[in-house]
Amino acid sequence: MAGSAHGHTPAAWTGVTISFIGFCIAGVFMVAANPLGFWAGMGVVLLGGVVGLIMRAAGLGMPKETEAQIEARARAAQAQISS
Repeated sequence: MAGSAHGHTPAAWTGVTISFIGFCIAGVFMVAANPLGFWAGMGVVLLGGVVGLIMRAAGLGMPKETEAQIEARARAAQAQISS
């Protein structure tokens, strides 16, 4: 969707960055055949999800749309299709 800000929030960027680092850690230890390090990396991946949710709960994520906003967006899309 053009103009959408989906995922462009501090909560999303932080959660994804932490999870990416966790995947990198897990990948390195998987290649090195070290199960403990692999699972530590997977723990970091889960930590990224938890941090993202906490930040969203703290107001750093996308605000939830109200019914009025959803209806207005639908009307605007319908008007754009009609013209």
